[in-house]
Amino acid sequence: MEKVLIIGGSGGIGAALVAGFEGRGAQVVALSRSKDGLDITDEASVEAHLGALEGPFDALIVATGALEIEGAAPEKTVRAVSARAMADQFAVNAIGPALILRHAARLLPRAGRSVCAVLTARVGSIGDNRIGGWTSYRAAKAAANQIVHTTAIELARTHSEMVCVALHPGTVETPFTQKYLGRHPAVPAAEAAQNLLAVMDDLGPKDAGGFFDWAGKRVPW
Repeated sequence: MEKVLIIGGSGGIGAALVAGFEGRGAQVVALSRSKDGLDITDEASVEAHLGALEGPFDALIVATGALEIEGAAPEKTVRAVSARAMADQFAVNAIGPALILRHAARLLPRAGRSVCAVLTARVGSIGDNRIGGWTSYRAAKAAANQIVHTTAIELARTHSEMVCVALHPGTVETPFTQKYLGRHPAVPAAEAAQNLLAVMDDLGPKDAGGFFDWAGKRVPW
């Protein structure tokens, strides 16, 4: 039986991923702040929760993230950047995933295929940025992409069949995005989860360290 660990399992996409994996018969361990008290921005909390887990898991998925923190909306211009808002973005969207990935080598099997995936965002792509804005969120997601890429290189030395990737789920209809959908096409969380499952199933070790969207296409760094 497939065994999966999902961090952020109570959020819109996270909960849909839990349902998607369970729907195909997987055993899912889901951790979140709201249900389990896991605070990914607190090193002691991450160590306590993940340190108590026993693997191996066939997949580790980090589905955490935040667009607005403490009421700070994404900046329309760099002139609106504040140190506090940017630090909060990095704490949740970059440092948090890094603290989770500290446990990946222990929780995932050394032999056989496994998946380590972090949900980031296309707006974290430097090459795809053509309109500016959202400086703090973009920068934090770009940092998360670098963290995933670096982790993939390191894990490949001991986990040769692991697929460690950054994934862009697309624009998803969740409370997370409700205020920002505008004219952007969005899909329900359940559909986004199925898209991500299909992408993860199709990727191989040769794709480790890559950045892929919901359709399995590479996203530029």
